[in-house]
Amino acid sequence: MCTAITYKTKDHYFGRNLDYEFSYGEVITITPRKYPFSFHRVADIKKHYAMIGMATVVDNYPLYYDATNEKGLSMAGLNFPQNAHYKQEAEGMDNVSPFEFIPWILSQCATISEVKEKLAHINLVNINFSEKLPLSPLHWMISDRESSITVECVKEGLKIYDNPVEVLTNNPSFDMQLFNLNNYMHLSTEAPANCFSKKLNLDRYSRGMGAMGLPGDLSSQSRFVKAAFTRMNSISGDAESESISQFFHILNSVAQQRGCVHIDEGKYEITIYSSCCNTNKGIYYYTTYENSRITGVDMYKENLDECGLITYPVLTKQRIYMQNIPVSL
Repeated sequence: MCTAITYKTKDHYFGRNLDYEFSYGEVITITPRKYPFSFHRVADIKKHYAMIGMATVVDNYPLYYDATNEKGLSMAGLNFPQNAHYKQEAEGMDNVSPFEFIPWILSQCATISEVKEKLAHINLVNINFSEKLPLSPLHWMISDRESSITVECVKEGLKIYDNPVEVLTNNPSFDMQLFNLNNYMHLSTEAPANCFSKKLNLDRYSRGMGAMGLPGDLSSQSRFVKAAFTRMNSISGDAESESISQFFHILNSVAQQRGCVHIDEGKYEITIYSSCCNTNKGIYYYTTYENSRITGVDMYKENLDECGLITYPVLTKQRIYMQNIPVSL
């Protein structure tokens, strides 16, 4: 399962937790402007916006989990089991496979308005990447620096929702996730008033009691509520270090720890990585389950007019700075 969010201070940030029981060997991947994107049923794109994100690269093709392009448009695919329903090819539509969806959108669009124009003609078709890599059931959050939408391909068709909380998790469908927030309108960052009874002198014995009832379990519906409340009440300074630190704190509030979600014999769902991209500066930051130290890759330090993919391995081993051990010169 997963959680995606945005955050805004002086700059705009987009990222996610990837929660799963194993890794597909993902790498930080920069796709330059002249990398030739090939698509199964729509025309290839040979020149496009550059992008950076996390992907598994197979046969020199970037299977992006999440990415941001040079215009600041960002997109993440999250697990949507039992609900995602991909279609057969339709004449007169842009027939795009879900594994092509992120590069197809980010290569051409700069704003949510442009995305919505593309989505009016898209048909997400049931075409696997390969026999060994079948399609995953996904839905997507797409964000520019001003707003976000959620896209879900279900049996009834393609659903496009404005996303005012700028959070996405997994099941149930996004409209139900939004409606569920009505059950938590009483939550507050302030100390609670005694509404129980005027006959009782009740004690506010702890800080944080205004948020009593905020879910703390690891289900996708509870993570949606927790992430939305935390994100929408978060405050930080505008500096880059403060902004990205706050972003990772929000994601950490819904992270999964090994042992708490049992999947199968000896398998547990964990937060494999957390990402945070400064969409203004094109810097992709991340942490991993074993490496909590923030690592960054700057897209603009590369030659974005090349035609080959640029990849960096994910640093997964813990990197501890020992403050009282002198560094030899």
